[in-house]
Amino acid sequence: MPIGLKEKQAIVAEVNLTATNALAAVMADYRGVSVAGMTQLRKDAREAGVQIRVIRNTLAKLAFAGTDFECMSEVLLGPNVIAFSIEDPGAAARVCKDFAKTNDKFEIRALSVGGKLLPADQIDALAKLPTRDQAISLLMMVMLEPVAKLAKTFNDVPAKVTRVVAAVRDQKQEEAA
Repeated sequence: MPIGLKEKQAIVAEVNLTATNALAAVMADYRGVSVAGMTQLRKDAREAGVQIRVIRNTLAKLAFAGTDFECMSEVLLGPNVIAFSIEDPGAAARVCKDFAKTNDKFEIRALSVGGKLLPADQIDALAKLPTRDQAISLLMMVMLEPVAKLAKTFNDVPAKVTRVVAAVRDQKQEEAA
């Protein structure tokens, strides 16, 4: 059953809103993936905070206009599933990469981050990006290290003074004896 103009406009507006708010996107060919497989992909994506869209290429080109994902319009060929990372730039890449490991017919075609189109072989680099919480903990570790070293240095000074005083005392006792 054909989709009417109003429905197409609603789809384009919805995908445009998603693309405007997204940090990264992964496009993949899903031909040959079973319905159960796609259901599993959608479930995994929901748990990771990733939005999955299957949309006609002509509507996707219209939806991507004016967003960071406009660069993906040039590689829209055949049936595609597009995964948008909303909160964590690497989430969609991790979900798609994990799904592709168990489904050999699921082929990742392109990635987009920050308005740049990346080839599919860059999926590992994007998937390895830390989550927001991991990035914050790494930053805190880096910020805490100098303070910890300073505290250790301050603790070493009295210990060294104590050892010097004890050595002088021992030396004086030996001289007196």
